[in-house]
Amino acid sequence: MIKVIKHLKQLPARWNNKELEAEINHFKQLVEKIKEVNLENEEDSKLVEMSKRLVSLAQRGISEDELLVQSFSLVKEAAKRKLGIEPFDVQILAGIAMHKGKLAQMQTGEGKTLAAVFPAYLNALTGKGVHIFTANDYLAKRDAGWMGPVFAFLGIRSGFINEGMSREDRKKAYAADITYVTAKEAGFDYLRDSLCYEDDELTQKGFGTAIVDEADFILIDEARIPLVIAENEPVKKSISDKISKIVDVLVLGADYNTDESFRNVYLTDNGTDKLEELLECGNLYSEENYELLLEINCALHARALLRRDVDYIVKDGKLKLVDGFTGRIADKRVWPDGLQAAIESKEGLSSFQEGRILSTITMQHFIKSYAKICGMTATAAASSAEFKEFYDLDVVVIPPNKPCKRIDHEDILFAGNSAKFHAIISEIKSVHASGRPILIGTASIEESQRLSDALREDGIYCNVLNAKNHEQEAEIIAQAGCIGAVTVSTNMAGRGTDIRLGGADEAERDKVVALGGLYVIGTNKHESRRIDSQLRGRSGRQGDPGSSRFFISLEDELIKKYGSKSLNAAAIYLKGQKGPIDDAFHKRLVEKAQRAAEGQNEDMRFLLWRYSNIIENQRKIFYNWRQAVLRGASEFVKWTFEALKEYNNAQKYVSIDVLMKIEKYIMLFHMDRLWAEYIYQTNYIREGIHLVNISGLNPLEEFVRSIQASFDELMLEVYEEAQNTFRSNDFSSGDIDLDKAGIKAPSSTWTYQITDNPFSDDLGMLLASNRNIGFTPGILLLWPIVLFGIIYTRIKKSNKANEMV
Repeated sequence: MIKVIKHLKQLPARWNNKELEAEINHFKQLVEKIKEVNLENEEDSKLVEMSKRLVSLAQRGISEDELLVQSFSLVKEAAKRKLGIEPFDVQILAGIAMHKGKLAQMQTGEGKTLAAVFPAYLNALTGKGVHIFTANDYLAKRDAGWMGPVFAFLGIRSGFINEGMSREDRKKAYAADITYVTAKEAGFDYLRDSLCYEDDELTQKGFGTAIVDEADFILIDEARIPLVIAENEPVKKSISDKISKIVDVLVLGADYNTDESFRNVYLTDNGTDKLEELLECGNLYSEENYELLLEINCALHARALLRRDVDYIVKDGKLKLVDGFTGRIADKRVWPDGLQAAIESKEGLSSFQEGRILSTITMQHFIKSYAKICGMTATAAASSAEFKEFYDLDVVVIPPNKPCKRIDHEDILFAGNSAKFHAIISEIKSVHASGRPILIGTASIEESQRLSDALREDGIYCNVLNAKNHEQEAEIIAQAGCIGAVTVSTNMAGRGTDIRLGGADEAERDKVVALGGLYVIGTNKHESRRIDSQLRGRSGRQGDPGSSRFFISLEDELIKKYGSKSLNAAAIYLKGQKGPIDDAFHKRLVEKAQRAAEGQNEDMRFLLWRYSNIIENQRKIFYNWRQAVLRGASEFVKWTFEALKEYNNAQKYVSIDVLMKIEKYIMLFHMDRLWAEYIYQTNYIREGIHLVNISGLNPLEEFVRSIQASFDELMLEVYEEAQNTFRSNDFSSGDIDLDKAGIKAPSSTWTYQITDNPFSDDLGMLLASNRNIGFTPGILLLWPIVLFGIIYTRIKKSNKANEMV
């Protein structure tokens, strides 16, 4: 059903292709008009006056479109004078596309940083604020410093935000016309602001324009990952350490099994009997054991499915998640539902304390709060349908300033990983002998280390870039284009890096060019073609020569997870073959497996969006209500308290100003407390709601019905709790101690992200998507069903109990 809906929604995009082409032609005409404006002979003071006039016109209501040619001409000239850079036509074209609310696809090395300055300046003229989202803190600081002189010259204030900055410094940066910041950090500030009790505590001034760099990564890959703010309040001590030790005695194949692709794990009857005996808990699937069963689920998942130096690393005594898309440490990200604690127990680390979640928002919904969204990346076209569906963003492919000369060789396919590994080593040795620089992109930290060890044993020195030494990234990348350089990397080298031929200073550029430029080798295909394209894009920047080739095997993770029966059969039949498989049929099946992976991941994003969108609509209502209370503009506050008989008595002792402050604080306190409880409840319902499909019910419809009723109750409960608190206070002293009365904001909070996927296994996806399934012994034996069934029933019982009170 999901695929049918998606197909129907893609039809208008096909019809609008001609309309988009006409727009692009119009953009190109605007580029010519901008180039006709000659400001070379004007004094600096004249340009400053022109900029002031544009600000005045914009703030008087003249549309940005009418000011586009003038403003872009000013930026073009300012860049020449302050940076010594003559912007390319394609950078101006990309700037126009972004100003028009498009997503500009620009090839590697085309100068996206400067391209963003054009729409940033134009949209900053109104004073509504422009946020430029960068890939990391380093780039936020670097780009703000690099492009800052252009903005300053034109009288526009710019700033940046990094993690760890004080509230005052953040307020100052957000108060600027243009702010460079990561989307994650801006989202965390949004959540912090959502807990403020006074208007002057807010750091962000508004949400005008968002310009998103690496847009496919932020708007798609990271889109569904919730941003969380939690209170530093220790949660109930976990029994993960004990469970982890018990699960360690279980034997694969006898006590538990995984599927062929290692995506699911489940207990056997023998394993269940063994655990019941070791734990002395009776029936493991009884209702009183549901928390114990959850702990076992997490411990088993941590042991069987998650691998050190692939899914996570241990660094400085801490567990660090590795982002599968970038290969970098996923800073401030944790696994949900006790899984984090289970892995820490597995590794013998101190337990992670989540604290009480106070508020949360997905990256996707946070970014959609901006009045205008646009962006840029090197790989957007492959996901154009998703950009249109989720953000109403059209993708505009910007032609390169110079034609791409990179040669992308045909993939080489092997039957097994051993044959592939030896072929890669042989290829590296052969190319390295000529002195040509090589970049090898691997699938994991584990693989990058194994490959580098093998190369060093053969006498080939190489630099290794992965999440374990990310601090040295700039230094390693600076040397990756030198004569004789061999760089082994995870996906870290596939995005946001600029490898210059001949080294950072390009001293030996001509020699490297003569050798054919940078040679990129991929050791695996990724689940997304965009990631493969990012890796290829490290070579052939700005018309440089270069080449790329991928070495793949029928034993690769991608093939195991998404390959057809024909591919799996071929892997068995051809096992042991050392040479390449020179067969077009099997290569097409590999391509089909990658498309299947993309399709499944897209289905998952679409499904999660449908569920999260419902909660987001409620969050917006609640957030707007809270903002009204915060700013003292809510009639609800007045109606809540003035109806009480205690209100008139309070007025005898407390001034109206003090009384209004007390009313506001009471309301905000209960709104925050009850919203936190509501988030906890809706998360539990969502995680188990797909099980209603077994009873023939539609999960999405049941989810909407359940949380809508709960949300209505929430609004009433805020009203009742606020009144009860007001009644319980004695105003005869002329004031009340709000802290003593328990009415205060959290004293200490922290922020993180949760790797969110409540339908993480195949069964969950099957049930949540409302496909018809039959009752089979296999399904009935899968214990996660029992677990989530218990949780769902427990939540429903809790709701009924509350209704009766």
